[in-house]
Amino acid sequence: MLIADFTLLQIAVALASGFGAAFVRGLTGFGMAILLVPVLALALTPVEAVLVTNTVSLLLGLSEFRRLRQHAERSAWVIAGLVLLATLPGLAVLSATPAPLARLLIALVALSAFAAILLPSRPADLPGKATTALTGLSSGFLTGFAGMPGPPVVPYYVGRAIPRAMAKASMILIFTFASGAGLASGALLGELHWRQLALGAALLPIVLLGNWLGSLAFGRIADATWRIFVAVVLAAAAIAALIKLL
Repeated sequence: MLIADFTLLQIAVALASGFGAAFVRGLTGFGMAILLVPVLALALTPVEAVLVTNTVSLLLGLSEFRRLRQHAERSAWVIAGLVLLATLPGLAVLSATPAPLARLLIALVALSAFAAILLPSRPADLPGKATTALTGLSSGFLTGFAGMPGPPVVPYYVGRAIPRAMAKASMILIFTFASGAGLASGALLGELHWRQLALGAALLPIVLLGNWLGSLAFGRIADATWRIFVAVVLAAAAIAALIKLL
């Protein structure tokens, strides 16, 4: 029996990409949306890809919420609040954008994250209020438009000399709020339907497995190796999405 009238090919793409994206998330603290949305957008509409990803990301984040609350940096709560404010405008723009153009822009968003991570490493000190505000607002807009809160958030934390466990928890906490904001915005705009929720929920078991395996690997690699892997993942996601589109 098919899930919510999605085809076998669409379900297979969602399962395979969901497992891979979840493994990377468990290892790096991000990557779920950056990897999953561009691939799903090739099999589903861009709006469906974003909302399915938001569904499974929210469920996964809620399963880890106690740990995230303990280890996240305080700035994560500020950024998460701003994400809630800026997500609805992003989804509204996505809904009005033709699908081919939206797919290209989503791929370019993934590419921008790779470019940002190449910037020089910064001290552990908290960035200024303006930088934090811009990070939160741009992350919220990209949550709505591309289902990708990561491009502004990853450089904010990974680019600073803070413990990687804190960076990972901070990013995932923000992404959990972003996923909830994305679903709420989809519902307000009439874009969220039960079939997207059903597919996202159906992906949860395979995503939990992938995330668990990635988390096991997280504790076994050196900090420098982890940061290199972050850059490689961002580059691979962006390049693969662009090749498939062009």
